[in-house]
Amino acid sequence: MEKLIITAAICGAEVTKEHNPAVPYTIEECVREATLAYNAGASIIHLHVRHDDGTPTQDKERFRVVIGAIKKVIPDAIIQPSTGGAVGMSNDERLQPTELLPEMATLDCGTLNFGGDDIFTNTENTIKYFGQRMIELGIKPELEVFDKSMIDMALRLHKKGFIQSPMHFDLVMGVNGGIAGELRDFVFMRHSLPAEATYTVAGIGRYEFPLAMAAIIDGGHVRVGLEDNTYVSKGVLAKSNGELVEKVVRMAKELGREIANPTEARKILGLKPLG
Repeated sequence: MEKLIITAAICGAEVTKEHNPAVPYTIEECVREATLAYNAGASIIHLHVRHDDGTPTQDKERFRVVIGAIKKVIPDAIIQPSTGGAVGMSNDERLQPTELLPEMATLDCGTLNFGGDDIFTNTENTIKYFGQRMIELGIKPELEVFDKSMIDMALRLHKKGFIQSPMHFDLVMGVNGGIAGELRDFVFMRHSLPAEATYTVAGIGRYEFPLAMAAIIDGGHVRVGLEDNTYVSKGVLAKSNGELVEKVVRMAKELGREIANPTEARKILGLKPLG
């Protein structure tokens, strides 16, 4: 079985310090949380950025500064900027971090309700636009899918040339408006993927660790982090992103699954080696 790639989603665009004081906003806080996650075993840092007051932004220069600061401390980590941004942002606003030519970036594959009146909009034309941009810039997309229909959309657009092989999916499960995070849902989603694809599971809230366990057993990969879940166990706030990664590492070791370092993760995902 392949070694386990752990992604740390360190801050997101919606979670705040009111949810957990460890959620990073500033450049220094992002470096701290990325480093703690990396030292615990994460190879990929899934990155949103904020202004210092916590307001989400897709500003290219903010991404440039934060990525540069992280890379000074953990130069071999895979930094994966989000192109999801926040609800209400335009396509070109969301795509700004791709101008920095990261190795990977996220590509959301459908529209869904995000609670209340919020709608996270990703039309077919938006997905085509993002996919074509990433092909042109040589960026590997992580295909964010929140239900089965989004997997189907990704496969259709792959056939049309807007998404290239080898495909890598992130099964985001447990979001209000998307598929739930029960084991039956994981089995349904996982077996809807093409055999040659790789995948990561991101369980939201209480689904984070049960779905991590399922992915570890199945041979998939795992995403954890304060973006998705602020608790390390029921009622106990996580002290850091590193603590969440550490828990996944312990789970993997109990199940006999080794942890991939960034060099090994690049090979598994089909990314170019550094240097």
